Amino acid sequence: MRKLSLAILLTLVTTLALQGRSWAYPIKNAPILTRNALYASGPLGPASCPEPPVEAGDVASVKNYLVPLVKCLDTVWAAQFKKARLPFVKPAVKFITKPQRACGRKWGENIQAIYCNPTRQIVFLLDKSIVNDPGDLFLMDVIAHEYGHHVQNLAGMWKAYDGLPGRGKNEYLEQTRRHELQAECLAGAFIGAVWPSLDRTAEDWNDLVAADRRSGDEIADVRDHGKGRNIANWLSRGYKATAPSACNTWIAGAAMVA
Repeated sequence: MRKLSLAILLTLVTTLALQGRSWAYPIKNAPILTRNALYASGPLGPASCPEPPVEAGDVASVKNYLVPLVKCLDTVWAAQFKKARLPFVKPAVKFITKPQRACGRKWGENIQAIYCNPTRQIVFLLDKSIVNDPGDLFLMDVIAHEYGHHVQNLAGMWKAYDGLPGRGKNEYLEQTRRHELQAECLAGAFIGAVWPSLDRTAEDWNDLVAADRRSGDEIADVRDHGKGRNIANWLSRGYKATAPSACNTWIAGAAMVA
């Protein structure tokens, strides 16, 4: 069982102050978002990425599970960026056992991992809640989601998203949901690409999708990640297609990113 909600733990850097920010939807004049070269790069992989065993209650064991996953993410996405003829660099990855300042700000409540786009760094909190219960695909989904933000950053999508013009809080929140749901879809594409190399069952996958459905904005204070059904939908879209082309949230209808 997962202890925390995907809808509230995956990013700190996207919970920016609303004052002074303005946004627009639907997206029409942002080709980096709607027609990015990454979308035409074809399927990821296939790639071999066997999961190391992980022991509950052991910080070192959880870290040893995540480190090879990061290397696998590096390999898969480096190859994809080469196909898209886009430059690629690996993100830095840092593991901490207690909340601390990251991305220039205080660690937020109920956050498991964050991506700092200026420094291209993923920071992963190995606290008791995750170390004592690491037995499902939660770890893979979280690290793949944060890596999805790195992909957005390298492909120019983060900068384009961050500079969208527009009007008001509702538009800001919709664009934030598009940004977050795309990262979840990119996580699904990676998981789908490496799935044949994992010692996993269809039930394992169904459990992850079901957990996504239970973890949407319905249980959060801010509507910035999407309803549970939409988080699950975009994860599944990526998984089935194993390709970034399935993850163009910027042209999706409003209902799909609600």
